Amino acid sequence: MPPAAPPPPPTRLRGAARLATDATAGLTELVEAMHERIARVPGLAPRTLDGRTSGLTGLVYRSIRGVTRVVGGSLEALLGALAPVLSPAPGPDEPLPGREALVAALNGVLGDYLAATGNPLATPMALRRGGRALTLERAALARDLPEAGSRVLVLIHGLCMNDLQWLRQGHDHGARLGTDLGFSPVYLHYNSGLHVSLNGHALAQQLERLVAQWPQPVRQLVLLGHSMGGLLARSALHYGQAAGHHWPQLLDGVLFLGTPHHGAPLERAGQGIDLLLGATPYAAPLARLGRLRSAGITDLRHGNLLDEDWVGLDRFTHRGDRRQPVPLPAGVPCYAIAASLGQQDGALAGHLLGDGLVPLDSALGRHRQAVRRLDFPPQRQWIGYGMNHLDLLSRPEVYARLREWLAERPAA
Repeated sequence: MPPAAPPPPPTRLRGAARLATDATAGLTELVEAMHERIARVPGLAPRTLDGRTSGLTGLVYRSIRGVTRVVGGSLEALLGALAPVLSPAPGPDEPLPGREALVAALNGVLGDYLAATGNPLATPMALRRGGRALTLERAALARDLPEAGSRVLVLIHGLCMNDLQWLRQGHDHGARLGTDLGFSPVYLHYNSGLHVSLNGHALAQQLERLVAQWPQPVRQLVLLGHSMGGLLARSALHYGQAAGHHWPQLLDGVLFLGTPHHGAPLERAGQGIDLLLGATPYAAPLARLGRLRSAGITDLRHGNLLDEDWVGLDRFTHRGDRRQPVPLPAGVPCYAIAASLGQQDGALAGHLLGDGLVPLDSALGRHRQAVRRLDFPPQRQWIGYGMNHLDLLSRPEVYARLREWLAERPAA
């Protein structure tokens, strides 16, 4: 019997991944779509484009359009072809940011489908550093994080993103807060296409094990969530408290960057397209295409946090906001940063557009119904003008505000 063929070398694997990526219509271009859409909003001054992703709206909807081109029997074939070249390779290979970004986008758009079908492209939840999963055992954490201190910062990325994308334009909030204030940052990596509440349950358990196995006694735990990551933080805290976990007692701050606490209107626009197509007899079959968008995306319609917000309901059925109200946690300082594409002149366009994905009222927890309102104290709110959703990850004035707030909270 002839010997088995050796596995392809890393260079060939990476080349195959590049070819597969280049050949997949709609998936290769999705990561560069949003900046142009934000920069060209009518009535706002044009900005120089750098060809890199600067937001999420185009990312999400170009992803959906790209995937719908292969709806039908070819979807499984496409995912089957992508899995061998996009799944992380075993061994010490460095994570490839391009591959990680594409897999994160696929998970954001189709993550619930990937998980339900056991597809190897489905992202398992893990706490990571440098793109590598941490083993949540004391000896392993001490080995992998020799600088681990008593102040732990957990960073939670948003929809269609991954933990490596906290590094943007040479800046990483977590790394800088580690250098400046002595925090030990760890980064959550998760399948953003799953329901927020499912990820909330899982994150609560991960945090409980993290603080139990941390090499030093944890004196201070802080969560920093961008976009959907903020919803996930609130969901995890709800379930952690309900389960009687220890980690909520160590929590000394939750910071939200552009979090759609009360939803993102662009998901609701997607739902509106479903309704319009479904009401037109000849176009009704096309309405099924919109149903490709993941449970994570439809949770952004109103900002779902809990199982009760979706269990037993058709998530594509038109209905009002039926969320269970979840207030900010008592005794835990919470901070909200929002962004506006407009300038600081009170212009209606900047207020309604927000950062291009999340309106200002949603990011700041404002709601016409008092029971849903999130009462961030005025001194714990801040609006960054002239910036978009992803600028929240890299703008120096955003970091300055985070640093100022956290510097006010010395280690316990």
